Amino acid sequence: MSAAILHAQPRFVPDVEIKKLGEVEFQQPKKVVFGFTNKGNQPLKITSAKASCGCIDVSFPKTAIPAGKGGEISMVYDANILGTFYKEVEIVTNVSEAPVYLTIQGTVVTDVKDVGVEYPIDLGNVQIETNYLEFDDVHMGEHPVVEMSLINKEHTAFRPELMHLPSYLSAQYIPENVPAGKRGIIRLTLDSDKLLQMGLNKTSVYLSRYMGDKISDANEIQISAVLLPDFSRMSEEEKENAPMLSVSESHVEFAALSGKSKASHTILVSNNGKSDLHFEQVQVFNEAVSVSLGNRVLKPGASTKLKVTVTPKYLKRAKGRPRVLLITNDPMQPKAVINIDIKP
Repeated sequence: MSAAILHAQPRFVPDVEIKKLGEVEFQQPKKVVFGFTNKGNQPLKITSAKASCGCIDVSFPKTAIPAGKGGEISMVYDANILGTFYKEVEIVTNVSEAPVYLTIQGTVVTDVKDVGVEYPIDLGNVQIETNYLEFDDVHMGEHPVVEMSLINKEHTAFRPELMHLPSYLSAQYIPENVPAGKRGIIRLTLDSDKLLQMGLNKTSVYLSRYMGDKISDANEIQISAVLLPDFSRMSEEEKENAPMLSVSESHVEFAALSGKSKASHTILVSNNGKSDLHFEQVQVFNEAVSVSLGNRVLKPGASTKLKVTVTPKYLKRAKGRPRVLLITNDPMQPKAVINIDIKP
């Protein structure tokens, strides 16, 4: 057996292995996200994620992570016991039977004094943790869930409600009436069968702050869902002769944009596979970014240019991380994301 075969394997590398949460409020679910990267040269598959206690609910990508790509492991800690905590989640992958442990630690208290860090978006009577939510890597037939927490700053109960929910989203409010000074959760469930298109589906919903509230930029919450192609019926022979996407850069930095109306950067995309590569979708997550692609179909061995343009004047009002999304018929990498880092 050659050395190349012996060393051809995935490698699970978390961004961090331990997160110190500081003070966590008693009986208020705390969400924690661990990022990771596959730094190997073969697809990475998470086979199991087991928490050290029933107080932690864990979710992780069920599909393989291509070499060089990353993902997220999400944990929700049910802080039902006061005092110091140290909890672990055991991650097992196809790299080895030896697990990797991700840890959270902190202290559960009855009252957290500074909520500005956890809930940075102030809507007046209520503060929310984010105004941008994502359903990432969704397959047809799935019903994934995302949550957003909030805190009621009023002296009376607050009844949260999302306005303009599309047909593919349903919302649950926990509790339905949030007591004064307490926290609540909005739980959104996605019906993937009702999504409008393959790739990126974007919409805006609006948090009603009081009876008769109207929609505006202030109470807007943007939601995106990425629907992936289905290759489950593809034979092994078809996979062996499939196209293979290659992107010259997965991260682009734009700097010194002050005074500029636009700035552009060109990326090379190639087909290293054995059949035609089709770009089903070429989309952006952020209105400050635009993109143009030379050819939407590439023969084996062919390349084309992808031009990414940033318009600085739209940055202040844009929500969501600036990224470019490519959806192709490459069964090993149906989705490719180019991250855009924009500096003043």
